[in-house]
Amino acid sequence: MSRDALKTLFHPFATEAVPMPAAGERVLFLGAEGGNVLPDGFEAEITAVQPFRPLFRALRDGAFPEAEGEGYDAALVLCGKHRGENENRIGEALQRVRPGGLIVIAGGKEDGIQPLRTMLLKLNLQIDYAPKYHGIAIWLPRPKDADEAIATLKKSPVAFEGRFQAAPGMFSHDRVDGGSELLAGRLPTDFDGNAADFGAGWGYLSVMLAEKSSRTNRIDLFEADYHALEFAKKNLAFNCPDLSARFYWQDLSAEPPKEKYDLVIMNPPFHEAQAADPELGKAMIRTAASAIKNGGRLMLVANRGLPYEPVLAEGFREHGETCRNARFKVLWARK
Repeated sequence: MSRDALKTLFHPFATEAVPMPAAGERVLFLGAEGGNVLPDGFEAEITAVQPFRPLFRALRDGAFPEAEGEGYDAALVLCGKHRGENENRIGEALQRVRPGGLIVIAGGKEDGIQPLRTMLLKLNLQIDYAPKYHGIAIWLPRPKDADEAIATLKKSPVAFEGRFQAAPGMFSHDRVDGGSELLAGRLPTDFDGNAADFGAGWGYLSVMLAEKSSRTNRIDLFEADYHALEFAKKNLAFNCPDLSARFYWQDLSAEPPKEKYDLVIMNPPFHEAQAADPELGKAMIRTAASAIKNGGRLMLVANRGLPYEPVLAEGFREHGETCRNARFKVLWARK
């Protein structure tokens, strides 16, 4: 069953509050998710865009991690939990839909849909809206002159510490996460093998490993967020131009690595899409156990209360705790 926001998105079509996209028309679907049956008469061609790999994999063939082209007849925008990402998607819809084309937006209270509606009104956009399925659907025609709204809504990358860049919607997009920083301080200084960074985000831990262990042979970065991985490429190229690195847009819970590593480092996520789920971290530990050579090591950081130690005991010959502070703990394991 799809989450309610997806049903809310198609409600204006089902109630004929907006015209049904006809055959031959092109509809851009930003933040696309699978699982919803299109209303009868919705015959337009949909270009589905979803940068989060687990949701991307659930879509039909023909989905893309990022949007391309302009002149779409309509756009659908499904909101998520990140305000900046939601605003970016609406700005992109305004940029890629032809003047007069329809834009429909939907989200739940947890997605910040009510403040988003207020913001669109302040931008003098001519919106209509309706509550349904514990969320709100908003629709508007793409104005002829949308430059001001696009400039307000689309977010520029954030630069920090003089050498990193990331974008709204990514994990810890404007600062170094405290857990990653704790783990970075315990990374080895004498590593010279092949490493993998699971859930690499915009690349901080890989940069730190390369700087601490200058003889690192190669680092493979695995990340489910397509946009974060693109920024990881930029951050490694800027900070470690001589490092051999490879980048994989991959859902590690369903798409395990094909190689074995001497070292895996990670700050595993415990959220997927809308819901908190500590099982994600456990799944990544199990994937790491199968991807590490005999004698190889795992180093990870986690919130203090997350019960990862039993999973480490299942997959590794030995394991322990390196350190902890008020919020995080650094754990290690050897195969």
